[in-house]
Amino acid sequence: VNNFISGLILMFEKPIKKGDWILVGTTEGYVKKISIRSTIVQTFDRADVIVPNSELISSQVVNMMFDDQRGRLRVSVGVAYGSDTNLVMRLLLEAAQAHDQVITDGSTPEPRVIFQAFGDSSLDFQLMGWIDQPVLRGRALDELNTAVYKAFNAEGIEIPFPQRDLHMGTVAPLKVEVVGGGQTPSEQVK
Repeated sequence: VNNFISGLILMFEKPIKKGDWILVGTTEGYVKKISIRSTIVQTFDRADVIVPNSELISSQVVNMMFDDQRGRLRVSVGVAYGSDTNLVMRLLLEAAQAHDQVITDGSTPEPRVIFQAFGDSSLDFQLMGWIDQPVLRGRALDELNTAVYKAFNAEGIEIPFPQRDLHMGTVAPLKVEVVGGGQTPSEQVK
């Protein structure tokens, strides 16, 4: 009964509709069909998930396309300490403005870059922009990451890998002894 009543609510209130990109629990995909007791969501792996309508009414559902077809895109990147932060921000903005999916016509907030944090191994930045079609988010993210990487390489900006410095405190100098029994390295291998 609960699923039936929830199905009626979905059909009349229309918080989701066929074709919407939704996230409910751990299921993310497109609404393929809404029936009276359940809704079929097709995942990005092309698997059909049958979701009871009561779950769509009683739990949190993220509808990426509810009222607006546009979506926000975020590109996070860390650069080496010592990098020119103004240059990093300029290159990120130029990459966004040059991308055909990023909206720059004033109908949404303009792309912007924020200096997020002083990370363990990097200075962390985030580029935010809006795109016309959230379904193309993966492709747009791939293309922006590639453009940013090329721009950083051209300007000599390093994207660091995590690293740790180890400082050992000792009272006396460490004694290092090489044990090899008088053999050459090639004889030790045998």
